[in-house]
Amino acid sequence: MARTVKHFSLHRIGRTELRVVAEMETGVLPLIQVEEAVIRGYAKQGLWPCRSVTLFVLQDLQPLIRQLHAEANLPPGGMGALDHRPVVNVYDLAVPADSHIFINQQAMRKEGYWDNPLAIQGLLSHEHAHPLAENETTRSSRCLEVELAWKDKDIEIWERKNGEKLATFQETVHRLLTLLADKLCLYAPREVFANDVAIRSGFSDSLLYLDRCNVSNASRSVAGREELRQQLQQKVTRGNLTPAAADVLLLIGDMKGYLDLALEVAPFYRTGHEAEAQGLERVLKTEVFPHLEPEVPRAYTTLREQYVALNADLTPDELVAWGAKVLNILAKALTEKGLIVQYRLRVAAGRGEEE
Repeated sequence: MARTVKHFSLHRIGRTELRVVAEMETGVLPLIQVEEAVIRGYAKQGLWPCRSVTLFVLQDLQPLIRQLHAEANLPPGGMGALDHRPVVNVYDLAVPADSHIFINQQAMRKEGYWDNPLAIQGLLSHEHAHPLAENETTRSSRCLEVELAWKDKDIEIWERKNGEKLATFQETVHRLLTLLADKLCLYAPREVFANDVAIRSGFSDSLLYLDRCNVSNASRSVAGREELRQQLQQKVTRGNLTPAAADVLLLIGDMKGYLDLALEVAPFYRTGHEAEAQGLERVLKTEVFPHLEPEVPRAYTTLREQYVALNADLTPDELVAWGAKVLNILAKALTEKGLIVQYRLRVAAGRGEEE
């Protein structure tokens, strides 16, 4: 089905031309106003290289996904996760004067951001910060790749009783562990430094508000986590999962769902906003962590420390050493549940574009 453009407008903000293309007529003006405020905020700091910004306001991101090539340097989760992101900045590091912002109305509504200007400002200031936050470490992060191998001490039981289901379990674990490594190690420097830039550029209030929303959502999501635990227990009862396999999947689910909050909290510590960071962590410690596997809060704390200590001038080899510490944090948590994970982080060919 063809997509219809219902809004097109041109705006001049200082030396920047803002083009707005939208698939809907209502709700677009507040987005434009927030985008203009973000551009002015960065320009005031002397950090703004863009001469042209195109703001696409779409029902979903399928039009973008269809245009991206398979080799695009996508965030963790790749194409499958892209359509769930509220806002995406597509830019070419070789052409800093141009930027393309895609707003996903469907995802924005689902997260409660669509009619919330302060949350929108947090999202847009973060996305615009990505190219502004480029440094030696973020460039090095594009030169790394990770491989993993793992073994479960309970595998022999699976092979005897549930051989046909073993492959599915292994594929699920491998996919989730790879996603964790990509998000919390390979992509983490880009997220940390983007948040640093946004906070230092005067957007700390909107970013803090957005993170409070995310932490609040995390506290509500623990109810769904109990449903997952019950589903896994039912599979154990029916003989479709061993108890050890269920424990591993529950831990991986907890790690995937909550450890990335360290990427949001660490930049507030890094930029001297300790009270704000501690406020976010108080909610995590009282309303989220008590409901998770005990390995998760321990891993969160050590991860956050690694992110706080991350330097901006790391070469690829130096970033490998830093990343190995991050991956060891994940591996240690999994080992406590009987899953022996071996991550291999190495320097590979880098790419020069980002979504």
